[in-house]
Amino acid sequence: QVRLVESGGGLVQPGGSLTLSCAASGSIFSTNAMGWYRQAPGNERKLVAGITSVGDTNYADSVKGRFTISRDNAKNTVYLQMNSLKPEDTAVYYCNSPLNVFASRSLVRYNWAQGTQVTVSS
Repeated sequence: QVRLVESGGGLVQPGGSLTLSCAASGSIFSTNAMGWYRQAPGNERKLVAGITSVGDTNYADSVKGRFTISRDNAKNTVYLQMNSLKPEDTAVYYCNSPLNVFASRSLVRYNWAQGTQVTVSS
C-alpha cells in the first residue's frame, strides 16, 4: 500500500508563495499520474493540479498561471509551487493519484493522508 505524506503548508500573506511537497512510498510512483487537491471548510475536495507520468499537466481554472505542479520520480515526490496566493486559496491540500488527471472528478488510487494546511491571510 502506497503511503503519502504532504508537507510545506503554513500561513502566508496575500501575494506570497509556498511550495508543497508530497512524498510517496512504493516503486510504482513513476508510472502513475499524481495530483494536488484542496478542501476548504464546508466544501468538497477538488483537484487543483495534476501531472501525468510523462509530465503533462492540468490545472483548475482558479489556479492557472499561479500554481505549478512538478514531480521528481527519483525521489518519489510531487511538488506544488503556489505563487500570488489569495485568501480563497486557503484550504487543506492533499495529494493522491487520480485515474484520470484531466477529469474534474476521478477516482483515486490511494488512501487519503492528513494533508497540509495552507492559510492565506494578512
